[in-house]
Amino acid sequence: MEFHTIDFCGTKIMTTVTSSAKVVDQWISRIHQIHHRRMSKLILGLDIEWLPYFPPEEPNPVAILQICVGHRCLIFQLLYNDTIPRSLREFLANPDFTFVGVGVKEDAVKLLEDWNLIVGGTMDLAEEAAKKYGVDYYKRIGLKRLAMALIGKSMKKPKHVTLSQWDSRKLSDEQVEYAAIDAYVSFKLGMLLMKNDHGRKYHSTGHSHCCHDHMPLRLSETNCVV
Repeated sequence: MEFHTIDFCGTKIMTTVTSSAKVVDQWISRIHQIHHRRMSKLILGLDIEWLPYFPPEEPNPVAILQICVGHRCLIFQLLYNDTIPRSLREFLANPDFTFVGVGVKEDAVKLLEDWNLIVGGTMDLAEEAAKKYGVDYYKRIGLKRLAMALIGKSMKKPKHVTLSQWDSRKLSDEQVEYAAIDAYVSFKLGMLLMKNDHGRKYHSTGHSHCCHDHMPLRLSETNCVV
C-alpha cells in the first residue's frame, strides 16, 4: 500500500494505492464515516485504466480502478488483488450512489466483463453536460476538454502516461497523479452537473469560456496545469 498527496490546482487529493482487500475495506469504511449523512445520494468519480492494446490483439483486462469522493481517492490494482472484497462489490453496486465519468457506462461494462464487478448507478459527464447546457459539442469531447469548458481548469494528460504500462505492479508517480486527477476531476464535474442551477457555472462551445453569473474566471483557474 502506498499513500500519495496529489496537488491539483491547489487542492490536495489524498490518494491510496493498493492491491490489498484489507486496505480497500478500510478506505470504504472511512468514506462511510466521513459521508454518512450523504450516503443516500453520494456522487463519486470513477475511472479505469488498462494496458493499451492494438487490434487484432485481444483487449487487456482492467488493471486499476479509481474511485474518488471529496478529496479522497482510491486506486485499486485489480491485476494484483489478493481478493476483491465484498465491501467493494457492495459499494459499487449500491443503487443510491452515482458513479460519474466520461465514458463511465462503457467502463462499467468492462468492469463487469473483466472482474464481475457491477456498478449500480452511472452518469456520463459529457452526455449530462450536453443536456444541461444545451451544447451538443460536449458529447464529442473527453474529460480534459470538458474540465476546461466547465470549471476552467486544465489537466495535463501526456500520451506517454496515457499509453503507459498500467499493468505494472508498482505504478510510477506520474501514473498515480494521472489516475487520481482523472477520478477527482470526474467527481468535481459530477458535483457541478448534479447541483441546482444557481451559483456559478462554466460552459463553453470550446472556443471561449463564460460564467452563467457573468463572473470572470480567476487567472489561477484558467492557467492551472498539473
